[in-house]
Amino acid sequence: MDAYVVAPPPQITVPVEGGGVFPVRRVYCVGRNYAAHAREMGGDPNREPPFFFSKPADALVTSGADTPFPPATESLHHEIELVLAIGQGGADIAPEQALAHIFGYGVGLDLTRRDMQERAKAARQPWDMSKGFDGSGPVGTISPAAVVGHPSAGRISLEVNGQVCQAGELSDMIWQVPEIVAALSRLVRLAPGDLIFTGTPDGVGPLTRGDVLRGEVEGIGMVETRIV
Repeated sequence: MDAYVVAPPPQITVPVEGGGVFPVRRVYCVGRNYAAHAREMGGDPNREPPFFFSKPADALVTSGADTPFPPATESLHHEIELVLAIGQGGADIAPEQALAHIFGYGVGLDLTRRDMQERAKAARQPWDMSKGFDGSGPVGTISPAAVVGHPSAGRISLEVNGQVCQAGELSDMIWQVPEIVAALSRLVRLAPGDLIFTGTPDGVGPLTRGDVLRGEVEGIGMVETRIV
């Protein structure tokens, strides 16, 4: 085997409740998966095929670490989300088989350079850099599905500096968990180590340095970080 010509990057991992770590391969995100959020972003909440975007694995912030305020934005927004952790890969997964492919669930934040995203939308340009920047994905501990089950309902909420800014119900997702896994598996082959952020309820808003964030999904866990 040829020697590496530069040092290989470290394996990105997320802690697992009860011990161990989940090795992250890819991070996918579902856009506009709650009707109220779709409307607040000027979109149509009708049940059209879901769309997906990605974050780099090393954009994750874990273990309650601080999150740096990114450059090139004056409008950093929070989006609280349920996160799926794929334990069994596959392509063209049927919705009724999808839950068997999920190792567990966590809580994450899809941080967004909103001003950059809006400029990109207006210019019909890709908005990767508005979603996939360094530190754009704080995520909490993964809870195994063998322990917590597969949630189809429950409160999802985010507090910023102790004030509730986002609050919704998982049952309000336009595309439910099995449908998300099935739809994404028709576009790419999923593999163990993939994470899927499943969309955010309404109430997204701006953050500033010093803000303390605490997000929670009922029965699953939480994510905590401070913007610095």
